[in-house]
Amino acid sequence: MRIATYNVEWFNSLFDDDGLLLDDGGWSGRRDVRRRDQIAALGIVFTALDADAVMIIEAPDHNGQRATVPALQTFAKRMGLRARRAIVGFRNHTQQEIALLYDPDALTPRHDPQGAQTGKKGSSDAPRFDSVFRWDVDVDMAPELIRFSKPPLELAVETPGGQRFRMIGVHVKSKAPHGARTADEIMRVSIDNRRKQLAQCIWLRQRVVDHLRAGDPLIVLGDFNDGPGLDEYEKLFGHSGVEIVLGTAEEEEEEEEALRLYDPHAREALQGRLCAQPATARFFIEREMRYLSALLDYVMISPDLRERAPRWRIWHPFDDPSLYAVPELRDALLTASDHFPVTLDLAL
Repeated sequence: MRIATYNVEWFNSLFDDDGLLLDDGGWSGRRDVRRRDQIAALGIVFTALDADAVMIIEAPDHNGQRATVPALQTFAKRMGLRARRAIVGFRNHTQQEIALLYDPDALTPRHDPQGAQTGKKGSSDAPRFDSVFRWDVDVDMAPELIRFSKPPLELAVETPGGQRFRMIGVHVKSKAPHGARTADEIMRVSIDNRRKQLAQCIWLRQRVVDHLRAGDPLIVLGDFNDGPGLDEYEKLFGHSGVEIVLGTAEEEEEEEEALRLYDPHAREALQGRLCAQPATARFFIEREMRYLSALLDYVMISPDLRERAPRWRIWHPFDDPSLYAVPELRDALLTASDHFPVTLDLAL
């Protein structure tokens, strides 16, 4: 079985309010990319992936006027994909949903949120992801109220052969200092956002531990907007959110291996800044007129799934010679999004 995560930049802008594709010459949400070109590129990429399930980050919006599932299923039908059904969880207000596009002949997912619902006061014990998490992020003895702008998508999945496992699709809040103007403001907002991001990862980690202790096969995948060694604020807090979710943060170094998740690309990045770093995203920095590469997207698995011959692949055309050797696919990967898909092949 092939399971993928793919952040599709502004997928929402490719559809009208009826969920139909805007296959025209208008500008997409991508820089200097027309809608028809992004749609064609996405068709090539999704066809090449040929995945049983794709966790789509930044899926089309779901609100009073738009619906994620019909839009994705329209796209799948147009492109002739076998992953032709879609499922979403809690809607959000950012025009960037988390959704699973899947092959109904290969697996049956069900939205199955865990944890208790909370009121405004929240809970410090892994509440439901659309609720409120209480955590003292700035160590002032006064817990803050933490919310997900994009609640993770929790799925209970079963294969035709009866194999059951859990999936959690993630899009952790970015820590960019939006609205800050001065250097002091940028630092203050960046630190505050980093604290909130780490609290979200602690919340997610609590859910991961609950599943692993229960013996649930688990896949956590998506865009964490974070990773080992990604920025200078990691020095301040000692570790990244990714390390927290994996269970490899310093305070969990003594944690038993059975309660740790694994992603080989995160493991590579943890070797240090001087080592070669994998990358899953490529952003153009206009003020510097250059591209910045970063490792932001992960597919983490539980120890029991590591025994099922897992194989990971980042579909980065400049890092994978076999992708670069196919001009149509290489160009499509660069046009479709500023992120590249990450796939996991697993014997399920």
